[in-house]
Amino acid sequence: MLDGGELDVLTGDYLAELTMLILGRDRQRDPALGYAKTFLRQVETCLGTALDRGVTLVTNAGGLNPSGLAAAIGALADRLGLTVRVGYVEGDALRRPDALTANAYLGAYGIAACLDGGADVVVTGRVTDASLVVGPAIARYGWGRDDLDALAGATVAGHLVECGAQVTGGNYSFFTELPDGGRRPGFPIAEVHPDGSCVITKHPGTGGAVTVETVTAQLLYEVGGPAYLGPDVVTRLDTVTLDADGPDRVRVSGVRGTPPPATLKVGVTNLGGFRNAMTFVLCGLDIPAKAALVRGQIEEAVGEDGLEFTLARTDHRDAVDTETASALLHVHLRDGDRTRAGRAFSAAAVELALASYPGCTLTTPPGDATPYGVFTADTVPQDAVAHVAVLPDGTRVPVGAPTRTVAVVPDEPADPGPRGPDGDRPTRRGPLGDLVGARSGDKGGDANLGVWARTDETWAWLRGWLTVGRLAELLPETAALTVERYELPNLRAVNFVIRGLLGEGVAASTRFDPQAKALGELLRSRVVDLPVLEGTA
Repeated sequence: MLDGGELDVLTGDYLAELTMLILGRDRQRDPALGYAKTFLRQVETCLGTALDRGVTLVTNAGGLNPSGLAAAIGALADRLGLTVRVGYVEGDALRRPDALTANAYLGAYGIAACLDGGADVVVTGRVTDASLVVGPAIARYGWGRDDLDALAGATVAGHLVECGAQVTGGNYSFFTELPDGGRRPGFPIAEVHPDGSCVITKHPGTGGAVTVETVTAQLLYEVGGPAYLGPDVVTRLDTVTLDADGPDRVRVSGVRGTPPPATLKVGVTNLGGFRNAMTFVLCGLDIPAKAALVRGQIEEAVGEDGLEFTLARTDHRDAVDTETASALLHVHLRDGDRTRAGRAFSAAAVELALASYPGCTLTTPPGDATPYGVFTADTVPQDAVAHVAVLPDGTRVPVGAPTRTVAVVPDEPADPGPRGPDGDRPTRRGPLGDLVGARSGDKGGDANLGVWARTDETWAWLRGWLTVGRLAELLPETAALTVERYELPNLRAVNFVIRGLLGEGVAASTRFDPQAKALGELLRSRVVDLPVLEGTA
């Protein structure tokens, strides 16, 4: 990014829900830690280049200890013979005696204050991901708290680039259509304009692509209803307009913003206990009976509490080799007792090798238990958090809460409900992904699944066809859960929020796809009655 072309600000997003748990455990071992050490290793190779080129670095790699990372950057610069001005933002950490970590999602004005104070590098703790982009835009254009549309537009820009190459063809449903087949997508650039609109692009000569569809895919990633809540603005995703603006350029405009809520989201992590897993290979005939035998033997050996059994029918009938003839029985155990979840469990599994079903084998040797974490979210009043920008000269600048807030009324889910047959319209059997793209992800214990149509005609069909009930038919694991469906007509998309699919969050989930990253591709693979549309076979 530094060498490939013009750049004003380079951002680095290092924090996820799981990361906060990892950093919390680091800090337990050493109070001087709690930040992303990876950032230091990376910045060592490029800090001089950034300073020479006048590129500002803005990162949330400070994690639980932004002042510690700021000091470490200063020490690194001294060792490299460089002069660097480092500012940092603090105040997100909340005192919760019953939690491993508790951090409010701060907004962008602390970052802007550090930049106004002359920082070459700005380090934050837990800010919203988009704030890494919104903060520099505030500093450049001087937006105030009432410039809601501009703040909302920059929030969309930040959301689009926060996951790097995901907006330039990474993890893209139609990756085979990319010029390089998705081999090495370049990192994105957001050209943010004074009114908050932006153009998403990338450096010339880099891989992947920036198209309306790659941008749509990322815009649908890890969002809920059309009202995208943030600490500085509520961004209306149903107002976003995407237009091609030349090769590898997409213009994002029309974004409207409304006042933010009076509260901040708080991410809370705790250690939930210990877990372990063993996988049995069940080959050939009588797969269900073999799985039942193992289940009974394991439950008798260690007790039923905390055990989960998942039988993956990966076996094929009349297969010619062991692998394709085999199913996998995944056995998970979660418990507060490390001893029971450890060797007592895994050794009991291995001890069945000569005393269980025919062909008994496992995929791993016995192992010890590992701790797992639980992520929850709540809120605190915005004015209860001491948001502070610490400038490079050490001056501490309090960042006040927004004075204009509103009670946010959740968007009403839009579900057309049961629908009759499409009359005489011809159909063909095929995978849903022939006509639509999808992008899915996690938010704590919930999952989101965004699905977009590639043409107006497909959208007219998808909008009425893909209901909550239809989703339950195609993805049966969602049937018993609360599912909210939202429409984003500007994007020709529907977004589903599936409550509780991931249990207590990624760190605790025993689901095969614990972050729901593949949920969209699973949906696209389902074979359904597709409409025969104009210009299709």
